[in-house]
Amino acid sequence: MSQRTVSTVASIMLSASVFAVQGCVRPDPVVELPAPSAGGPCAESVAAALTRLADGQTLQCRNDSGEYRWESFTDPYPNSDRWVSAGSGLTLSGQGRRNPEMLSGKWIGYPLDPAARCRAEQAVVVRAGEVGEPRATVGELGEPLEFEVLPLMFTITLGGDCLWQKS
Repeated sequence: MSQRTVSTVASIMLSASVFAVQGCVRPDPVVELPAPSAGGPCAESVAAALTRLADGQTLQCRNDSGEYRWESFTDPYPNSDRWVSAGSGLTLSGQGRRNPEMLSGKWIGYPLDPAARCRAEQAVVVRAGEVGEPRATVGELGEPLEFEVLPLMFTITLGGDCLWQKS
């Protein structure tokens, strides 16, 4: 190959690399909102997602006349492909139990704050009547966390200020 050909190929590859990086630019961070509370505000980005308060009350982010608010979710068996965790954690049941709240498959935790770190710790059924030790998957600060919820997941604790979405 001639020097000119090598130079041209290098220029094309550099241009393609710059284009690829520009295509991966992350959106602006979500406006910081208080922790979920009944009647409190929620962001449009978490619309239709569920969360659970420390007292066991399940809430859903709903659009109420152009304003997004956390409202009571009354289904006795909540199940969703979008959950919001805040602070120390949100514990959900999986398909290793009756009435799973989170189904198996690929999930992504999206930090709702650039300073948040998403964490998922799941325990799975290893044999009848026996649940294994919990295993944690932890994301990088401010970065999405991709992980697999296992088919026999018994419980999962989702931590950090994150939106968890099935992909």
